[in-house]
Amino acid sequence: MLKRLFWICFLCPTLSLGNGEGLGSWNILNIKYTVNDRWSLFGEAQLRSLSFYNEFHYYEYKGGFNYRPNKNIILTLGAGSYQTYREGGNFELPKNNDEFRLWPQIQLIQEIGRFKIEQRYRTELRWTSNGYRNRFRYRLGVLYPFGKIKDGSKPFIISASNELFFTDNEPYFERNRAQLSLGYKVTATSTLQLGYLHQFDYKINDETGRDFLVVGFYFDLQHRD
Repeated sequence: MLKRLFWICFLCPTLSLGNGEGLGSWNILNIKYTVNDRWSLFGEAQLRSLSFYNEFHYYEYKGGFNYRPNKNIILTLGAGSYQTYREGGNFELPKNNDEFRLWPQIQLIQEIGRFKIEQRYRTELRWTSNGYRNRFRYRLGVLYPFGKIKDGSKPFIISASNELFFTDNEPYFERNRAQLSLGYKVTATSTLQLGYLHQFDYKINDETGRDFLVVGFYFDLQHRD
């Protein structure tokens, strides 16, 4: 079963390498600090490249807090810096975009059997190199945990998601981002993610659409009395 899932995660990237476009890297480091059942803090950094760990063109760092009024709703307020460089090398200047972003978000969670359905609505207030912009994002995701229970939960989780990006200016539709990934809970507080992401951009230049290998490290720290 596990071998099949790894083949699924790597089949699409392999095909993309064959069409000449190449495979980029999408690297994530996320740290979450859970204060109690309702409140948590988070910080995240990302580093991306248009070729396989070469032609680094983008990085971001962000942080914020979550409030969970019940098990099915998570409210988030985040802010961060988002830097996009030109193509053709590693951190080529001048930049395509130098941006500060503030984003409120609501996440709805529903469990159907062993599947978890997540809907995420995000509004982005963006101060960019080209002036102020608004953007609206909607992501639908499905998660399926499996494996022998370890540290109170199943250690493996396969997930698929699709996200749409819109603005309040023409052409309104900006981007589509689809992802398939496999996660493994290494310890009670750490998770490793490996996946494939395809991004399609429509008439925007702050980041170029590509296929990416996703590698993520997630740490969930708990407050202790």
